[in-house]
Amino acid sequence: MQLVTGATGHIGNVLVRQLLAQGKKVRTLVRPSKTPLALQDLEVEIVPGDILDPDSLVRALDRVDVVYHLAARISLDPGPDPEPERVNLAVTRNLLAAARRPSATFRGPRFVYASTIYAMRPPEEGLVDESLPFDPEHARGVYDRSKAAASLEVQQAAADGLDALLVCPTAVAGPYDFQRSEAGRGILYHLPPGVKFTVDGAYDFVDVRDVANGLIAAAERGLRGETYILGGDRLTVREVAEAIWEAAGGWHVGVHLPDWVADLAASVLPFFTDDPLVTPYSLAAIRSNSHISHSKASRELGFRPRPARQAIVDAVRWWQEQRGELLPVPETIAKAAA
Repeated sequence: MQLVTGATGHIGNVLVRQLLAQGKKVRTLVRPSKTPLALQDLEVEIVPGDILDPDSLVRALDRVDVVYHLAARISLDPGPDPEPERVNLAVTRNLLAAARRPSATFRGPRFVYASTIYAMRPPEEGLVDESLPFDPEHARGVYDRSKAAASLEVQQAAADGLDALLVCPTAVAGPYDFQRSEAGRGILYHLPPGVKFTVDGAYDFVDVRDVANGLIAAAERGLRGETYILGGDRLTVREVAEAIWEAAGGWHVGVHLPDWVADLAASVLPFFTDDPLVTPYSLAAIRSNSHISHSKASRELGFRPRPARQAIVDAVRWWQEQRGELLPVPETIAKAAA
């Protein structure tokens, strides 16, 4: 039995699909209600409960062979927010404690924690790789800080004997984005025809399906206590936007915002919208060092991500299907994504 926390999220539901395709039995913990859209029509065992409830975690771990801990609260807000610490750190601590209970029926040696590249201390220059530490003290925001602290907890559990390891995806894109991830929201912004704004910056993007495969490979071949970066290709903000525009069809006019205008927008948008895409945190991320290596995962796990541009194109196609707006793929896009 495979337990997936956060199974309704973007990576989570794709991981569930990949595990089921391999003939694995999958369990997830979901609050009592109707089956979430991301899990509908999937042969998954749903345990009613709450990840914030330690007793629910103990029940979910019964007779489990592998835990994929993906549940997380993402926040682009650099200001105070108790939810990321409560969900990202406290739940990880409780799940680790439940997995190590002497009376637990948790049998499997594998505990795969989905951390994030944002939890590592990024160097100002040079290559970002697994030699960098998880660093809560120098985090950009509450999300990074909580994930870094949780990652240190997993590393300590591994040092204490639990067969735990970590994976760090970069920016994830692709289909099955039922809950509108941060990358998905960016794609949706650029999808309709019209005037669109872009800013300077770049980041490493990876296909969600490759991340799911990387998680499974980590469970099968990863070493206890090790960390594996699951990345793809470095793309500028403009390159991402242009890939979306070309795949989506229709007319798009891109307007570049200089840094000072982007900074001004990031400072005022939170007063006009509850969940803006452009924040001081998001700008800091795309302006940071995004030269990221996934060579360790390729070498030790056999990780072979598809081109990031294909992930973006496939995400556009998926969103168009959901909205009934599916259009033929331009020949140039089909060739570039192949």
